[in-house]
This record gives sequence, structure tokens and C-alpha cells, in this order.
Amino acid sequence: MIEEINFAGDGESLIRCIDGFPNTTVLVLGDIILDEYIWGDVSRISPEAPVPVVDVRQETTMLGGAANVVHNIAALGGRAVLCGIVGNDGTGEEIIRKVRELDLSTEGILRVPGRPTTIKTRIVAQSQQVVRFDRESRIPVGGEHVGRLLAFIEGQKERIQAVVVSDYDKGVVSAKLMDGLKALCRSAGVTLGVDPKPSHFQYYSGIDVITPNHHEAGAFCRRPIVDEESLVRAGKQMLEKLACRSVLITQGKEGMILFEEGGGITHIPTVARKVFDVTGAGDTVISAFCLGLAAGMDFKSAATIANFAAGIVVGEVGTTAVKAHDLKQVIRERLSKWA
Repeated sequence: MIEEINFAGDGESLIRCIDGFPNTTVLVLGDIILDEYIWGDVSRISPEAPVPVVDVRQETTMLGGAANVVHNIAALGGRAVLCGIVGNDGTGEEIIRKVRELDLSTEGILRVPGRPTTIKTRIVAQSQQVVRFDRESRIPVGGEHVGRLLAFIEGQKERIQAVVVSDYDKGVVSAKLMDGLKALCRSAGVTLGVDPKPSHFQYYSGIDVITPNHHEAGAFCRRPIVDEESLVRAGKQMLEKLACRSVLITQGKEGMILFEEGGGITHIPTVARKVFDVTGAGDTVISAFCLGLAAGMDFKSAATIANFAAGIVVGEVGTTAVKAHDLKQVIRERLSKWA
């Protein structure tokens, strides 16, 4: 039976937990990406082909992938450590500079000569994405670099309460890396969470928490999720086969559904007022969920925090990090309506 979350609960207890985030450290391992946005307007169609002509007004860059997860954790008030690779190029330099601007260490970022730093470029006109193009390498990271990443994490394990794996299938996450990481987290008693990619589900067995969207959950059980029955089946199957403690499936406008070890299933309705762009929403969910767990919250409370944070992000165009102040304000506003 699916339980419906009670939004009329004690919102102040959630806010007190958020106030404890500055005492919590989360390490983020995964694919580091630079998100580039080209903003403009469309008023005509090209005479060369039936495509819109974008008059460019502005260009911006933001941290993406694992770097966006770190940005979200820092914005929420938590202490964050980034671990991954970039190329020995200008894009890699820009990412390192942006991470330093957040007052975060870049010691866990390895620079790999000859490998391009992943950059996703989105052209946006009238608040709508027109096209995206990617520059990247998906070649798996070599054993030497996997060893260096694990050695860095080994040196951090005494000061962290959780590890988040941000898997964008760009070559960092592998069986060897995950096996080493799981052993490290078990030995240190550290929570291990994964924002997954379907092609890597075989790597995730034995983790603590996983946050797929409903398409990814359907890919796991090789059946599309079309109703409540197929959704519950997918969540239970993932929980059992991956032997994890919780599965949080995001459902877009339908909210989220949480599956817990022991059989509890909870639906968390969306609190988003508007949806402009889902870019980075998965980063926000895994950030807030695992930060909450690391700070001592139970699964339902941490998932509720993640749901509120995601509701803020999808109302903005482009990659966005939710600030603790804004999150607390939205919680107070929304919960007062159900009180």
C-alpha cells in the first residue's frame, strides 16, 4: 500500500534539519561537466534551411554534472568535496576556477592530458531550448586514474558522512571504481548514493540509495512504467535486486515515490508551481536527499526536502543551485497552506 506524505506536518523540524547542513560533509564523485548557455531571440527562419535564426544576446556558463551536485550541496549550506576528472584544456580551467569561487577545494579534480573536458552547449530562445550540442569523450577512464580517484577518497573518508556518485556515462564510473568505492564506504560507515545511468545498473548493487527517474526505473526492469502497478513493481524490483536501503523514483509532474528497505512506499506530490526547464533537477534531488540523510534525517524527511528543492529548480531556465534560505522560505510558505 502506498502512503501519501503529510505536508501538514511540522515544517519547522525540516527547517531545523536544514540548519544542520553546515556541519555535514558530502563527497561527490562522477562526471564533471560545464554547462554553456547561449541566450537569444528568434524572429525569423533561415533562408538556407527550415531552421530558426537565433539572435544571440548573452552567453553564460555554469557547473554541470558532478560539479552541479557539489554546487547544490554548497548552496544548501553543506560542506562539499568534488572528485573527478577534467581535460588539460580551457574548459577544465574554467570549471576549476568556478569550483574555487565556491570556496571549495579542487584537490580531487584530476587533469587528464589528451582528454576533452565535457561541455554541453544549449541554445535557448524565448525561454525554450532550441538545440543542444555536446563536446566530450566517453572513453572509460584508465586504471591509473581510477586508482588516484580512490586514493583521494580514502584520504577523505574520516571527514565525510556521505558519498554521491553522479553518473552521466562520460567514462568516470566503472565496475572497478564502484567496487573500490563500495568497499571504502562500508569500511567507513558512510552513506553511498547514486544518480544512475541505465547502462551502468550492474555496477550499483550494494549501494545505500539510488534516485532514478521513472524512465530509468523502467529501463532497469525492462518494462515501461505506465501506471501505479508498473511503478511499484519497478521500485520493489530495484530495491531487491540492488540490495539497497532506499529507492527514490522521480516522476516529473507526479512528484516522487520513495521505496524503503522493509517495505514502506511513500508518494510525495510535486510542489512545483511551474515547470520551465528540468535541466539539473536530478542533480538537485540527489544533492538534497543525500545531504539530508548525511545530516541525520530519515528517508521520508530527506525525500521531502529533495522534493521541495526540485520544485524550485524546475521553475528556472538553466542549471540552478537552490540556496538554503530559499528552500526554507518555500517550505514555510507551502506547509502553511496545508496546516
